[in-house]
Amino acid sequence: MSAEEPMFRVVRGVPTAEELAALVGAIVVRTRPVAAAAPPVVSRWAHSARPAGATLAAGPGAWRASGLPR
Repeated sequence: MSAEEPMFRVVRGVPTAEELAALVGAIVVRTRPVAAAAPPVVSRWAHSARPAGATLAAGPGAWRASGLPR
C-alpha cells in the first residue's frame, strides 16, 4: 500500500463529514488491542480468613472434620 493510496473508499452514496468520522472512529476502536483486565482486588480481611490450600470435602464426617485443625 502506497502513501497516496487511500485505506478505504466509499463505493455508493455521498457520506457527510460526520458519517465518515463515525466510520473511522468505529474502525479505530475495533482494531485497537484489548487491554488485559486487572485482577480482582481481594481485601486483606477476607484473604486472612481463607488459608491457602484449605478445601472443603463433602461426604460422611465432613461436618466433624471442618472443625478440626489441619
